[in-house]
Amino acid sequence: MSRATRLNSADRGIVITGGAGFIGSNLADALLADGEAVTVLDNLSRDGVQQNLSWLQARHGSKLQVVIADIRNAAAIEPVIAGAKAVFHFAAQTAVTTSLVDPVGDFEVNARGTLNVLEAVRKAGRRAPVIFSSTNKVYGGLHDLQLIELEDQHAPVDEQIRARGINEGRRLDLCTPYGCSKGVADQYVLDYERSYGIPTAVLRMSCIYGPRQFGTEDQGWVAHFLICALKGAGITIYGDGKQVRDVLHVRDAVAAYRATLASIDKVRGRAFNLGGGPRNAVSLNMVLDEIQRLVGEPLVVQQDTWREGDQLYFVAETTRLEAELGWRAKIGWQEGLRDLASWLGEREQETLPASPLQVRA
Repeated sequence: MSRATRLNSADRGIVITGGAGFIGSNLADALLADGEAVTVLDNLSRDGVQQNLSWLQARHGSKLQVVIADIRNAAAIEPVIAGAKAVFHFAAQTAVTTSLVDPVGDFEVNARGTLNVLEAVRKAGRRAPVIFSSTNKVYGGLHDLQLIELEDQHAPVDEQIRARGINEGRRLDLCTPYGCSKGVADQYVLDYERSYGIPTAVLRMSCIYGPRQFGTEDQGWVAHFLICALKGAGITIYGDGKQVRDVLHVRDAVAAYRATLASIDKVRGRAFNLGGGPRNAVSLNMVLDEIQRLVGEPLVVQQDTWREGDQLYFVAETTRLEAELGWRAKIGWQEGLRDLASWLGEREQETLPASPLQVRA
């Protein structure tokens, strides 16, 4: 039985599911630094999250509440969420590749787990705001998008899309089990505002990167490339390396999530794209070139075949978010890469508590 089942519904402040993860831990740190009460709810299943949680505890001590629980276990999370004044929902299965191997497990975490979170909020009766971390994969493979191949990237033929990116008016086109499970969750979150009056909002993210990201080949590719480069390990790219994404530094992402909660009455029931936009649109090859410049050594790069569900081009148009919240991406991608490289070089020297993590009621 999860230790979370023994908790009562005392005030939990802001609950962050997946709060020991990459974005969740950065958000928790920012909120705690500003005096907010925060409860991190996480099952600690992902590599690196134990280190993130230890880092949070070292920085914030008893101000941070920690509950080890899995969102697939409704009984475990309900007592925690019952005391929330707001919920940021990041807990998820995050890799397309994993979803193709285990689509049922992917569904249970992303779709059913999200429904458990929403039901916990509904049962609590406090109408706590829920901000959900969705994905650009809900727009599908974008195979109808006409592209031209340039020297270092694929680019849209449509000049307006090239200048502004893809907006929220794009129809949903769920493909791969991951895209389907996140898309289901995306729509449930929006519907709980319509059906039950719970103030919700959805942020459909592009590629977020930055400190506290332990990237892998399947998820978190910017950090993965840098980690490999700093270790002198080989890097595999799938396809031609000209696929384009708009990368966004985690500090900018955290600012967007906080602004969404602060203006939830204004934006409730709506979905927004969250990414670096055209100013931070880069191909994989462009990122590799910049990483090679940063590390000062040639990279060992090999190519493999394209992977299922990979988009040749996705750049988010973020004008809706900018107009509604006054938010904008402030950190350019090259500056952001330097920041991530600096953190990766320093993280071995982090001073972390030697004692076991404390789970507090």
